[in-house]
Amino acid sequence: MNILVLASNPPDTSPGSRFRIEQWARILSAQGFKFTYVPFDDEGLYRVLYSRGRFLAKAGGVIRGVLRRIALLRHVRDYDAVFVFQEASRIGPAVLERIIAKKRPMILDFCDPIYLPPPADATGNQRFRFLKFVNKTEAICRLSSHVIVGNEELAGYARRFNPNVTVVPITIDMEKYAPRPVPAEHDRPVVIGWTGSYSTVPHLETVRSALEKLGTIQKFEMKVMGTDSFSPAGVPTSAEPWQSSREVPFLHQCDIGIMPLPDDPWVKLRSHLKVRQFMAVGVPCVASPVGIIPELIQDGVNGFLAGSEQEWIENLSKLIDDPMLRRRMGEKARATVEEKYSGRIWAQTVASILREATGKADQTAIHSSAPSAR
Repeated sequence: MNILVLASNPPDTSPGSRFRIEQWARILSAQGFKFTYVPFDDEGLYRVLYSRGRFLAKAGGVIRGVLRRIALLRHVRDYDAVFVFQEASRIGPAVLERIIAKKRPMILDFCDPIYLPPPADATGNQRFRFLKFVNKTEAICRLSSHVIVGNEELAGYARRFNPNVTVVPITIDMEKYAPRPVPAEHDRPVVIGWTGSYSTVPHLETVRSALEKLGTIQKFEMKVMGTDSFSPAGVPTSAEPWQSSREVPFLHQCDIGIMPLPDDPWVKLRSHLKVRQFMAVGVPCVASPVGIIPELIQDGVNGFLAGSEQEWIENLSKLIDDPMLRRRMGEKARATVEEKYSGRIWAQTVASILREATGKADQTAIHSSAPSAR
């Protein structure tokens, strides 16, 4: 079965598509599926898109992307189905999706509340956010043969416009995310790690004060991937840019993971990958009890939830002081991901959806091939 995949970012760059369709495509390639991934961004656009300013370069890149999408329309019938991750075009209403849906079955996938205006960031792009037509998500849902979403809250939105909706959480390839080797303690400082992107750095800033206060009573180091501008006073910190090839090695260097989150509408509806990555390699996390996080972390069992500065300090202190607690929680965290969020298990649900959308499978298989995400 030949599937055309339309996504915004180039492959191996966007966490959403990397841990969804790109991962599932690798797994399903052995089952007769062939996926052709065509990004909206070219190298020039992706290089400037998340930087400050550069509006002329960004505009030129977007225009090139739209023209490539228009040219691609004549080839849509060469595929059995079209898998759209979030949207076919970064700008404009659902014109491309309407044309695609008339030619071939279209499957829509999203794991963030793309139907809401996204929060402001430091790139200056928000002044042009009206061009995205976030309301087009409703139309794309209606046009799709099936809609895949990352959590039940997003499913509630999608079901208003399409009865064929399946929750498939963000998944982890557990073979790639091997357990973290048990480190030799020998009085080395405990390492607290955070990984994110340009858009989530403000989240990290929300625990700066807690980390600085923790540093006055505990000995630990910070490792950060995704920004080089975070350095809490009194805490030895090393930072590096995000690289996909460094993700697992970086996680293996951490004893504790953190995921601070603001309690705002956009964040509450997201599917939250980073905490799953720490959990997958057996690193216990402390995270804000926002959105679906309490579904991932059982407080005091496979990690800790922290809703106040004092809880951040107390829970991190518990993990710093007790290596056996870190190990027990880490093992339970990995077991949680293996049981509920394994890419190899959930990929079979995606395969059933694709077969059903093209009339090649029994629809009941969609809901029977993967465990509950809750």
